[in-house]
Amino acid sequence: MTLTQAYLLLLVAIAGEIISTGTLKATDGFTKLMPSLVCVISIIVCMYSMSHVMKILPIGITYATWSGVGIVALSLLGIFKYKQIPNIPTVIGLALIIIGVFIVNTMNSNQ
Repeated sequence: MTLTQAYLLLLVAIAGEIISTGTLKATDGFTKLMPSLVCVISIIVCMYSMSHVMKILPIGITYATWSGVGIVALSLLGIFKYKQIPNIPTVIGLALIIIGVFIVNTMNSNQ
């Protein structure tokens, strides 16, 4: 697997995490079958993908990217789907997460 393929697979893992976490509310405590299945299957896809990404990328970079992009994406989902508007400190924190993910991925010599 090339570095580019690893990052593409990391995007699959991130999408799986976003889908899984994004559907948690709809599962109603895992009492609704279809949202629960989507949630469980997408987290399985996520973890399977990440396990292969970690064969190429260091665990710290993989996890920092996965969690950082996931946090920002789910915050955006909260804004648009649930009208959960963040306050200024939250926006600053999200911006710092984005900056951190950028730094971790572009200034690491262990790739």
